[in-house]
Amino acid sequence: MLHPASSWDWQPGERVVLDSTACPAPHEWQEEPYVSPDGEKLGAIVRLDDGLFTLCVNGTPWEASFDKIWSPRFSPDGRLTAIVQQDGEWTMAVEGETWPENYAYLWSTMFSADGSVIAAAIQQDGEYGLCVDGAPWETLYENANQFTLSRDGQATAAVVQVQSMAAADLAAFQRGVFSVAVNGQAWDRTFVNVYTPTFDPSGSRVAAQVRLNLYDYSIVVDGETWKQTYACVWEPRFNPTSGAVVAPVRVAGSWGLAQDGQIIWEPVFAQCWQQAFSRDGKTIAAIVAPGYGKFTVAVNAKPWAATFPVVTDLALAADGKRAAALGNEYNANWQVVVDGRPWDGVFDMAWKPVFSPDGARVAAKVERGGRQNVLLDGKPYKRDFEQVWEPVFSPDGSKVLIRARDGGKYLRIVAQAADF
Repeated sequence: MLHPASSWDWQPGERVVLDSTACPAPHEWQEEPYVSPDGEKLGAIVRLDDGLFTLCVNGTPWEASFDKIWSPRFSPDGRLTAIVQQDGEWTMAVEGETWPENYAYLWSTMFSADGSVIAAAIQQDGEYGLCVDGAPWETLYENANQFTLSRDGQATAAVVQVQSMAAADLAAFQRGVFSVAVNGQAWDRTFVNVYTPTFDPSGSRVAAQVRLNLYDYSIVVDGETWKQTYACVWEPRFNPTSGAVVAPVRVAGSWGLAQDGQIIWEPVFAQCWQQAFSRDGKTIAAIVAPGYGKFTVAVNAKPWAATFPVVTDLALAADGKRAAALGNEYNANWQVVVDGRPWDGVFDMAWKPVFSPDGARVAAKVERGGRQNVLLDGKPYKRDFEQVWEPVFSPDGSKVLIRARDGGKYLRIVAQAADF
């Protein structure tokens, strides 16, 4: 499979895509801009003079206009989507064309990894489910949430309520009325609660957190629960090569990792979650707390020495040899931490680090003093901007795509290491 960015323009240099990010069509106001993954398009919602809304892309409004628009998103393959309302009903618009069916409400746009499949949560006549490329589930439910789409877009899942329950009916609640529906079909078994259904890489298996009673939690895989129960669990994830399911579990007041019900990281942490795998499945990294209020990253159960009050946005290189995350002091004084060492500089905000495909380089978007920039291996790009979007590496990792807005212009920059 080709790298998704292999067909993009990687000629080094700066190019002005738009001299002005303002939509030239008459309008009352324009909302925040969104940019395509390849940096070639900028789109924004505008309210036209007639009170209707449309999307303006590279200075050209869609032909269609709507009563309302929200949640514009570019798909990984560069198509612009938005949730739109017409005559009181909602649907999805893709490049200005709407899905054939309308719904009482529609939200939570999702894309397959290559962007070829688009899905969204729907509500119609008080029942909830999923819609994939305009086709709704055949069965909808009185409650559905935590929607997910497989990587290849061929399967969908959600937590669903399969039995009605009167208000404050604690007996029914404790019997369990929730399950997981895959492609609209619910598992036979019900649970007190179900959280975070997750597909394996092939999209053929689903794992989720479950609450079995008032006190016990476990992991369910394709409708079958682990034999072991725990005081609490977090989101399970599939090993990409072995298919084993790994989840953070709480045992005797401390957290570790269990694989298919067996402990693989001893429960010695005050917290452990958001585990990630290398491409070969041999390396596991997770955000952990070696002590109360002290967070860091552990790789194969070995925590970094540096700790922070908060750690978020764990990234693991594809080969598993390097890891990065963000440390901060309760949403202030953000730092980019790579392989256990913070880069120079403290920022008002930072965004999830990105590894080059070969893992040799790391880039991250940061903000300080109202200006944003991109760091490469800890070094800032030679100028900052009003706004940048998350950096993207070229397939060979030698260049970084910077999508930026500054001075009223929208810029597409292909930067090399010497530019930082």
